[in-house]
Amino acid sequence: MPDPDLAIVSVETTIIDVPLVRPHKFATTTAEKQSILLVAITTAGGVTGHGEGVVPGGPWWGGESVETMKVIVDRYIAPYIIGRGVDEITGIMVDLEKIVANARFAKAAVDVALHDAYARHLGVGVHTLLGGAFRTGVDVRWALGAAPVEEILEEVAHRMGARLNFSFKLKMGALDPAVDTERVVSIAQSLSGKAGVSIDVNARWDRFTALRFVPELVDGGVELVEQPTPAEQIEVLAELNHLVAAPVMADESVHTPHDALEIARAGAADVIALKTTKCGGLQRSKEVVAVAKAAGIRCHGATSIEGPIGTAASIHFACAEPGINFGTELFGPQLFAVELLQTPLDYSAGQVHLPSGPGLGVELDMDVVRHLARD
Repeated sequence: MPDPDLAIVSVETTIIDVPLVRPHKFATTTAEKQSILLVAITTAGGVTGHGEGVVPGGPWWGGESVETMKVIVDRYIAPYIIGRGVDEITGIMVDLEKIVANARFAKAAVDVALHDAYARHLGVGVHTLLGGAFRTGVDVRWALGAAPVEEILEEVAHRMGARLNFSFKLKMGALDPAVDTERVVSIAQSLSGKAGVSIDVNARWDRFTALRFVPELVDGGVELVEQPTPAEQIEVLAELNHLVAAPVMADESVHTPHDALEIARAGAADVIALKTTKCGGLQRSKEVVAVAKAAGIRCHGATSIEGPIGTAASIHFACAEPGINFGTELFGPQLFAVELLQTPLDYSAGQVHLPSGPGLGVELDMDVVRHLARD
């Protein structure tokens, strides 16, 4: 018999705009704040679980924004799930596919809120619902902007000195490819033997440009090449993967389990950037990782610049999923100029550590949330 305390009685959404400690440059835009859709699901038993709808820097990346997510959740998802139990996570997420196509970032917010609420009701961590944690922390790579070489090296020295990070990612795709390549190679050579350097082109180079500059970057010391070419051009990604010795990572090319299968069939990547947001939540992320594991492809715990709720969800996922076996970049909250939690996440010794306590193990500072909320 269903537990009446598990029935969903409300689904509330709030958009907040969080300032960043420094501008974060992507291939086509620069973010000075991160907008987040907070989703709160409350049960008849008085338990509230939270999830985040968040995309990296706006709709340029995946076609969703906090504004579109809010409409999808408020108008189409919330009325459908009110009255159902938060323990019906699988059934709810399957049924939502019949109501809303795609919209995976919005669905991820609901998926995580359901997990948080159900785990809090049980008095266990979200990782328990995912099979249990087998580790208590994961390595974190730090993303660097398109600043001059000297500024980049100063930032790296600071973060290594504070033992926060020991590997770094450089965004590319916004500058002239030749100039950008020279900049990145200079940084990689300066850090050779001290720290790992990877690049992310955010799918902005065409085949000709990628074939010209990716080998030069790898020869210059770049140890990982993330999505240099457009998402749909899997055959070009495969060509590059076979051309260079460094591993190639697919990000924009993989949102679904079938996408992962296509990457495996083509031999297009050695690593998949697994974002629980772009996959549609924790349930669907498990399916993507399962395909990757079966194909011998590693998975990297990637970020959409989530706040602490989305980041905590990804930490629980990574600590319960052995298939996340190529490190992570779950640094989102460290870019925020404002702390959203009552107790911050623990970043130390090059890792972010699994929060303890029921649900996601974190508590929002609601005074800060109200201050940042849009009218």
